[in-house]
Amino acid sequence: MEYAAKFNELSWFAPHQVNTEERRMDHFEQGLKGSIRSMIVGQTFEKIQGMYQRTVKIARVLEELESESRAMNLGKRKLELNRGGFKGMNSKQLMPGKPQGKGKQPMA
Repeated sequence: MEYAAKFNELSWFAPHQVNTEERRMDHFEQGLKGSIRSMIVGQTFEKIQGMYQRTVKIARVLEELESESRAMNLGKRKLELNRGGFKGMNSKQLMPGKPQGKGKQPMA
């Protein structure tokens, strides 16, 4: 939605670039994020409004997927910590104040 607002704003400065519906849609499509553009490129629209509405729906779905992915990754990290630490680290490396070396410590 932010991109569409900026697109409309900038269109005022170059009306000859967007003087037909087809040119307007072409320029709008070119400025989309690659992930959204790849989903829009094969579709046909008569008006930019339809293209805009589809773009907003795609952006929402992608945001939801990213959010779910972040939540899943966070859950995995928490699970790893609860199971005994990060990959490649043993529990001694995660406990501050405990001796890290091998063998017994000399008595003082």
